[in-house]
Amino acid sequence: MTEYLTVDGGTIAYEVAGAGPLIVLAHGMGDSRAAYRAVTPRLVAAGYRVAAVDLRGCGESSADWPDWSRTAIAGDLLAVIRHLGGGPAVLVGHSMSGGAATIAAAREPSVISAVVELGTFTRKQSTRLGDLRVRRFRRGMLRLLGVLALGSVPLWRSYLDVAYPGRKPADWGERLDRVDSLLREPGRMKALQGMGRSAPTDAGARLGDVRCPVLVVMGTLDPDWADPRAEGAAIVDALPPGLGRLEMIEGAGHYPHDQFPDQVVSLMLAFLQAQPDAARA
Repeated sequence: MTEYLTVDGGTIAYEVAGAGPLIVLAHGMGDSRAAYRAVTPRLVAAGYRVAAVDLRGCGESSADWPDWSRTAIAGDLLAVIRHLGGGPAVLVGHSMSGGAATIAAAREPSVISAVVELGTFTRKQSTRLGDLRVRRFRRGMLRLLGVLALGSVPLWRSYLDVAYPGRKPADWGERLDRVDSLLREPGRMKALQGMGRSAPTDAGARLGDVRCPVLVVMGTLDPDWADPRAEGAAIVDALPPGLGRLEMIEGAGHYPHDQFPDQVVSLMLAFLQAQPDAARA
């Protein structure tokens, strides 16, 4: 059942399932909390209370917002956690939300017990000439640039086909149709474009301030980077020593949690069980 929380600037939609320590799931741009439809029941079965959130401008959250930055999204996620009891909570962020999770953890360490970042944009990005020789990176980047410039839903669908290399979810057709339908609602494509134009420098500036353990999960075939492993390793290296851990999922693209939910949840549960201060079922 969808619930709503009014925050400064709009309304955030979310749904809660299960009982136990709190895990909050935040999706990436152009998406909705349905991105975690395969992850949520697995975490609930493992003994967690799971809140899946629609980011500002996305899903069933209100569409018109003045700010699309990771810092603003971090504030929304912290507001949801406080509304649900104040934590401590495990915060899971995909893509743009990975950077938002970093900021939230740095801002309120007493509220966030651990962070999981999936295919995450958490650092200032730069493209080298040699990166363009990597075909999947080149294909993904051209489609993303087209979406940001033109606001084209078909181009976004084309990007998703690149972002999900090989293995597709069983409900792939329904997944695409749902994303397509949402992005055609007033204001939703504007939200995607606003998020896509928001640089992750605010998140990168807070990596050194994080005090909780962080798990970074990257797909080996993620088209958003020529070298996803190097990007994940750079994020771990920027964290305080000993806090970060990188895991790679072979064959996954930019949505490892949707292509390989069993592997992602297994990594998450093992990570949480190994942390003495993280929320554990």
